[in-house]
Amino acid sequence: MAQAKTLTDKELRKVLAYIAIRPHATRNRCLLLTTHLSGMRVGEVAALRIGDVWSADGAVKDQVRLLPEQTKGKHARTVFLPDKLRKELLAYLASIDRSDPNKPLFYTQKRDGFTANTLCQHFHWLYKNAGIEGASSHSGRRSFITSLASKGVSARVLMSLAGHRSLAVTQRYIDVNDDMLRNAVALI
Repeated sequence: MAQAKTLTDKELRKVLAYIAIRPHATRNRCLLLTTHLSGMRVGEVAALRIGDVWSADGAVKDQVRLLPEQTKGKHARTVFLPDKLRKELLAYLASIDRSDPNKPLFYTQKRDGFTANTLCQHFHWLYKNAGIEGASSHSGRRSFITSLASKGVSARVLMSLAGHRSLAVTQRYIDVNDDMLRNAVALI
């Protein structure tokens, strides 16, 4: 099975433009950008609760502490939320009932929380309908890791951000592109 496509900035804008004209645009934009800006797995996103990102003082947290049962490897980890994602989460949170911090953060059209499987399907259709071939629910995570690698972030930091236990696994996520090669050669 081929690896999920990493998206260029242009392709990400194309998906966001598609989302903007569809129902549930705020939710879908936030879902997509959560994977692209935090590197979380789709199962981790599906497992998020309102209280994981919304603090009692009415602000979006700058980091999320994922419990073992919320992660693939059953190892707790911290996910750091960049300002750009925190703004998206704030806009989304303003559109939902935040009174119960234990309720799922993201809801389906039927008001159930997403499962990892339903969210995988949801991403599949978002990318497909936006015309992005080869993209999947894992594309945001791969794009996140590749983007940081292209900016010179060390593999050990990437490993920690991704929640990997092996550097070899992290390295498989990084797509080498022409810009990365040009930048490397320019260092000489």
